[in-house]
Amino acid sequence: MEGFATKKFYPLRPVQRWLVDTHFNKAKSTMMNIGALFKMAHAIDMDRLAEAINHVVNTHDIFRCRFIFHPETSDLCQIFDGEIEPVKVEHISDAEFNERFDKLREPYRIINKPLWRMYLFQTPTSKYFFADFYHAVMDGVASSYLLWREIELAYRGREKKNPPPSYADYVEAEAAIPPEELAEGHAYWKNMLAHFDKKKHLPPVKVSGVAPWTQGTFDYTFKNIYNEFFRQTRINENNFFLGATMLTLAKLTGTKEAMMSCVNNGRTTMTERRMMGLMLEQFPCAWDFHEDITLFDFLSKLEGQMRIGTNYRKSLDIVYNDGLEDDCVSFIFQKNINNEFVFCDYPAEIVYLPPNDISAVENALDVEINTEVTGSYSLYLDYDASRYSAAEMKNFAETLDEILRVMKDAALNKDTTIRTSEIIG
Repeated sequence: MEGFATKKFYPLRPVQRWLVDTHFNKAKSTMMNIGALFKMAHAIDMDRLAEAINHVVNTHDIFRCRFIFHPETSDLCQIFDGEIEPVKVEHISDAEFNERFDKLREPYRIINKPLWRMYLFQTPTSKYFFADFYHAVMDGVASSYLLWREIELAYRGREKKNPPPSYADYVEAEAAIPPEELAEGHAYWKNMLAHFDKKKHLPPVKVSGVAPWTQGTFDYTFKNIYNEFFRQTRINENNFFLGATMLTLAKLTGTKEAMMSCVNNGRTTMTERRMMGLMLEQFPCAWDFHEDITLFDFLSKLEGQMRIGTNYRKSLDIVYNDGLEDDCVSFIFQKNINNEFVFCDYPAEIVYLPPNDISAVENALDVEINTEVTGSYSLYLDYDASRYSAAEMKNFAETLDEILRVMKDAALNKDTTIRTSEIIG
């Protein structure tokens, strides 16, 4: 490694710092610091796969990223000149593989170390690909889609014409944005979140005698909506479920208001869509339902609000740095990963996907909605059990399910008269 004097230090992006600080303050949060295991088809040439992986990781600078403490300021920062150890195929017995996999499921060190791991194993019975990425440098789009796609292209021998965008350059350009360019966005987010009140914008506390922030989880499969509905209507799934969640919060709090945050893919330009690295953002959103409007006007205006938020996404640093949305309910809609990928026309079975032991943020409630291969949608609630009981989460899920039914029926019947007051009560 080169000496510190020759290194170029980059600040952590605001969303990176927010994730890392949260992780360090929560010892039980793995931050996806545990890998996923794939069983590859027997037809896959593992040596060729190793060559493809090495080509990709040496092409994108995100794989050289290291988190270190600045030698002068002691501030956590990042460099993009770390060494890359080549991926090799390990030929081992099935028993040795089981031992290695158990060891790999333990979280790994992240300071001045590679922030990713990829291993290839070939046993007498199977071929395996193990991979993981620290969440503060890689999001799901990068790790499960972009990387997978580029490894396949390299495996097939297809060279990309244009060099990939540099994540280091992106970090540097973002850090150099003049404060005056961010001021309007700062004012927008501060105004939106200025009146957040736990007593007003979170369901009321009905649990006592439990230690502060005790994790609870609740799973539910929606009974009233299937993805065929969205194919028929071409309605935006994310916006539809976000709107339904906000209506549910307004109803259950009894305040006719909703203030929460929505996790969104931050890739908005063609360059960003090709970029390996962390582009995820957490957008605050708020709505006052005292102004009674039609359901369709609400959904349309909510989508407009999210577009405005996207325009101000570079100013989200004030939200992360000042904790403006701490404790807000968070929402994420994602296409669920089923039990297999396809690699070079062959199925690659997912043997293990790591659960995050605790939510990345100690919100009172995280709402995660996933699509299922059956065409249904599942709901996963990660909640503070010192505030809510499982029965209350069941009520939240069932209330959301009923609101989705009303919204779906209105869309299918082209009923443009139903108003938000009829849904909230």
